[in-house]
Amino acid sequence: MGVWCFLEGCLLLLNALVILNEDRFLGPRGWGFAEVSGVRTKTLMSRLIGLIYAAQYMRVPLIALNIIVIFFKLVSG
Repeated sequence: MGVWCFLEGCLLLLNALVILNEDRFLGPRGWGFAEVSGVRTKTLMSRLIGLIYAAQYMRVPLIALNIIVIFFKLVSG
């Protein structure tokens, strides 16, 4: 396992975080942004939810990064 495989794994994990829907997945489990926005303590769960919402704002750069990775994999084989 090299650095490239690790970076691809991180990209796939980031893609998985971006496609999570608040209404279908996060809200029913109590992981909505409204539930943790007023919490003053920085728990692991609130930080994870903040990471999910931060990743969702980065959709356009993520799409460009996916296109670059797909193009590189097509060229390199």
